[in-house]
Amino acid sequence: MRGFNLSDWALRHRSFVWYMMIASLIAGTISYIGLGREEDPSFSIKTMIVAAALPGADTDETLGQVTDRIEKKLEELNELDATRSVTAPGQVVVYVDLLPTTPAREIPRIWQQVRNMMTDIRADFPEEFAGFQFNDSFGDVYGNIYAFTSDGFTPRELRDYVEAVRTEIEALPDAGKIDLIGAQDEAIYLEFSTRRLAALGLDQREVVATLADQNAIVPSGVIDAGDEQVIVRVGGQFTDADSLAAVNLRVGDRFFNIGDIAEITRGYKDPPDNLFRYNGQQGIALVIGMRTGGNILEYSDDLEQLMTRVEAKLPVGIHMSRVADQPDQVRHAVGHFVRALAEAIAIVLAVTFVSLGLRAGLVVTLTIPLVLAITFVILDRYGITLQRISLGALIIALGLLVDDAMIAIETMISRLELGESLPKAASYAWTSIAFPMLTGTLVTVAGFVPIGLNDSAAGEYTFSLFVVIAVSLIVSWLVAVLFAPLLGVTLLPANMPHHDGTPGRIRKAFHTILRAAMRARWLTIALTLAIFGASIWGMGFVQMQFFPNSDRTELIVDFTARQNVSITETRRQMDRLEAGFADDEDIEYWTSYVGRGAPRFLLTFEAPTPGPYLGQIVLNTTSVEARDRVRARIEARAAEEFAGFDIYPKLLELGPPVGKPVQYRISGPGPSALRDRARDLAAILAGDERLAGIVLDWSEPARVVRVDVDQDKARQLGVSAQDIALSLNAVFNGQLITELRDETYLVDIIVRGADEDRRSVESLFDLQLTTRDGRAIPLSSLATLRYDTEQPVIMQRNRVPTITIKAAVATRDQPLTVVRALEPRIREFEQTLPAGYRIEVGGTQETTRDSVMPIVQVVPLMLIIMVTLVMIQMQSFRLSLIVLCAAPLGLIGVVAALVPSGAPLGFVAILGVLALVGILIRNSIILVNEIEELRKAGKSRWDAVFEASDSRARPILLTAAAASLALIPIARQVFWGPMAYAMIGGIIVGTLVTLLFIPALYLLVFRVAAPGETE
Repeated sequence: MRGFNLSDWALRHRSFVWYMMIASLIAGTISYIGLGREEDPSFSIKTMIVAAALPGADTDETLGQVTDRIEKKLEELNELDATRSVTAPGQVVVYVDLLPTTPAREIPRIWQQVRNMMTDIRADFPEEFAGFQFNDSFGDVYGNIYAFTSDGFTPRELRDYVEAVRTEIEALPDAGKIDLIGAQDEAIYLEFSTRRLAALGLDQREVVATLADQNAIVPSGVIDAGDEQVIVRVGGQFTDADSLAAVNLRVGDRFFNIGDIAEITRGYKDPPDNLFRYNGQQGIALVIGMRTGGNILEYSDDLEQLMTRVEAKLPVGIHMSRVADQPDQVRHAVGHFVRALAEAIAIVLAVTFVSLGLRAGLVVTLTIPLVLAITFVILDRYGITLQRISLGALIIALGLLVDDAMIAIETMISRLELGESLPKAASYAWTSIAFPMLTGTLVTVAGFVPIGLNDSAAGEYTFSLFVVIAVSLIVSWLVAVLFAPLLGVTLLPANMPHHDGTPGRIRKAFHTILRAAMRARWLTIALTLAIFGASIWGMGFVQMQFFPNSDRTELIVDFTARQNVSITETRRQMDRLEAGFADDEDIEYWTSYVGRGAPRFLLTFEAPTPGPYLGQIVLNTTSVEARDRVRARIEARAAEEFAGFDIYPKLLELGPPVGKPVQYRISGPGPSALRDRARDLAAILAGDERLAGIVLDWSEPARVVRVDVDQDKARQLGVSAQDIALSLNAVFNGQLITELRDETYLVDIIVRGADEDRRSVESLFDLQLTTRDGRAIPLSSLATLRYDTEQPVIMQRNRVPTITIKAAVATRDQPLTVVRALEPRIREFEQTLPAGYRIEVGGTQETTRDSVMPIVQVVPLMLIIMVTLVMIQMQSFRLSLIVLCAAPLGLIGVVAALVPSGAPLGFVAILGVLALVGILIRNSIILVNEIEELRKAGKSRWDAVFEASDSRARPILLTAAAASLALIPIARQVFWGPMAYAMIGGIIVGTLVTLLFIPALYLLVFRVAAPGETE
């Protein structure tokens, strides 16, 4: 760089530059303290739920009248990726999945558009349609969960206490969404015997109407009494179950006491919608979120102090237990990474001091806190928190950010050894290597551009990796040319011993190898390309991975029964499973959810669609090893004792959630034929011994009793099909007639059949109906009853019935490896399917594709940026070609590291491989630039290549050592390990490529003959 010299300017304004350094350190410290802390970075959940109801409709009617209309309208959404629907009798849940590349900032607008679209089609639904419910808070995270259980208190009393606690928490400044799970709603049941009503000649509908009229709230007038208004109130509303039992009814000319003809009980909704248990004891879960933008650690401290006071005030018999504490996990995770960062700093310092000596090492050392301080200021300004990705990125960047300072100080020392003064030696780096260093730094940053421009969930999750590395590397270049010269002038001796140029043993050995590589350049290039070809072949032995499982100690157990199973049976079977947990020393405690999944206590956790046939258990174990032992025991018990149930113990996931990792979707018309094809596909998966727990997400039909009404006879008797349906619904499910207003609660008053009438199918045949004129007739006199089957649930994807076959991996093989091996058999099976059927791969394979494809789409831009930067620096096609040829050769080291270690090539490792491209190009730029500088100084090409390789060997080796050794602290971590292995291997091999392959290629491209040879 000619003209203005920034290093020289810094030396001429020393006081101001010292002030800038001190101010940077202070500002960085303040920013570090104020940075938010998280366990994992946040990412937007690009899914919305649209629920709707058509009471009384069967599955097919609901599908045609509701589901299809919703999904058809949603197809007009430009950002739509797919719709997933779950249709049950009278109910439908539609998941609206946006394209993975949808920008997070656009999501609120899109969800509002979905609401508007549903409003537009509201009039198209049947008259009985009950409306929509929307949930666009699908990604709400409840980081704190407290379990409340009681001994000697009713569920209502326990709920009152929990509601009071909820009110106190809502007063905290950073409190977000708070909810109760497992709170049982009270209900008053009037259980009629249909026989008794029929015998008395009472019409159930008249009884219901009379009770509803008495309890109604209606305006009764206001008297204008001159100077004041007097409000009129009419009493008679029900106050409790006894007031209901005391009601006397007049039906026709007869009076009846309601208690004489019905059994009145006050209890809880039966069956319940969902249940929560703590260590097998029924209770209530208080799930607590934090408002967006709150400081999780400060909020945690406030919440913990409040809950300590709450616990002290609880009466004897009510117990509170903390079952999820995300802030504690954040403290643990951040502390773990900060220790790893400290270890990485110590390693880099050791490399620096050993290689450069005490004073020079101290100069480089002082640049590290300066770079980190400025980086923290920028991260704080743009809202980047300290979490798994950003802290890992700091560790990765640490080995790279000292490169520029090392090169600058190494250049300064070399000039001092030639006898130059300190100021002149300090400013020489700017004129000689500042621009190549900047180009190399920008090229390295360009290697991370695919992360920065990736809008997928995985891209959002890893976005801070790009920001941290880009900011720290650019700042490191600025520190190297602005602060490092002043530090060098201050700390380095004015006179350094003249270097006699006599190489030591290691350097002599390198000279021998370098000359051999240069003389046998054809062999060097051919051998390198052969090894590169072998590494491409070796990639077939590298297992592929999306994101690894978490190393947290929680174990999640998904429990799924047949879809026609009642919640009572689901609870009974889960009780059987949980019976073995109490005496298990590996389990600290557990919580279970019946009829629904656990709340999202971690952003990467996704609960299933609620239903009476499913549940979920969260086990907190004593250690990772204990977690794995518990998982093995549950799998063994599930296989031996729970035939017909899908029990899947799984680990928490890092990155976007997937569930069972191997999934195939088969779509086509006709549920019956589709089920048969799905079973055939499941049989193929069952033939692979690596897979276990193979299930279909919907399959078996449920039994149905069809009541075929003789319409002519019904009309003669004055009974309609609607009357019959309403009577049956009131007997078996119950009919809401009114509500008891009890403080802040509304207690449903429900009329239903007596226990003996509603518990058996046989009671249908003896059911008595009352005609409009009061006559009692048996249902069998005007209707025929027959057994049939229908689908309890139909799932669709993009309006096509779709069955998903899910499987777990029983071996150490990665899911992507298994899917790749199954591909020929799946393709062969697909060719046998009739027209209209198709198979799609889901699970880990699909999520990986959705995450990697946006990266692949940005890779061309990354390459264009790199090539442009190289061309700006080199100003030559041949020189640029030489520099760029080093980039792909890092794959040799990647494969050499991953295959022996068994580490998979996951999403994060792929990002590391892309980053290697920039690192290798950077080193090549510096080497080739040095060759050209020596040529301009009058050296022959041969001598220039040799001397440049010799002089650049030491800084390149030092920076490679710092970059690779700094990765050791995270190499043993589950998340970062594969990336660390890939980058360490790539950097080591890339260094050899830079020092041996690039000189040989340079000589070949420019046809340079060795001394004594002719080209």
